[in-house]
Amino acid sequence: MARRPRRPQELLHLLTRAERLSVGRIRSVLDAFDCSVEAWRVLDLLSDGQGHSMTALADHAFLPAPTLTKLMDQLVDQNLVFRRVDPTDRRRVLAQLTPRGTQRWQQVSRAVRADWDEAGLPGGEGEEEELKILLDQLARALEAGDSPVTPTRAERGVGRER
Repeated sequence: MARRPRRPQELLHLLTRAERLSVGRIRSVLDAFDCSVEAWRVLDLLSDGQGHSMTALADHAFLPAPTLTKLMDQLVDQNLVFRRVDPTDRRRVLAQLTPRGTQRWQQVSRAVRADWDEAGLPGGEGEEEELKILLDQLARALEAGDSPVTPTRAERGVGRER
């Protein structure tokens, strides 16, 4: 028996629900470390040991630039992150983890992973990789779309008499 394809609004609802539930679960772990989800995302990107620009951090943390600046100021004040001038482009600033930031990232990362595993969430026997592939395919397909489909004048009801 063939499965009925999901309507876009069903998929959007499922994605939104999964995102909210997973962020809520992770937030409960992060609270023990006095770490926000956004800070966790910044630390995650910086954990690769490379310096990253503010633009890359804003994109990764899903934050507007002014909000990221405030968050970065807090992370610098906590001695978790430091800023330096990009040696290849002196107009850019790169952020990196301090040794304390690396230690904090490792602690938080272990706690989040343990909670995720304990809950039996995707991660075993290829489930996590399969889910990542599917979500990446969806994101790429959505990014590849030239522009959103806009309704015609008739579909919008433009020009109809009242």
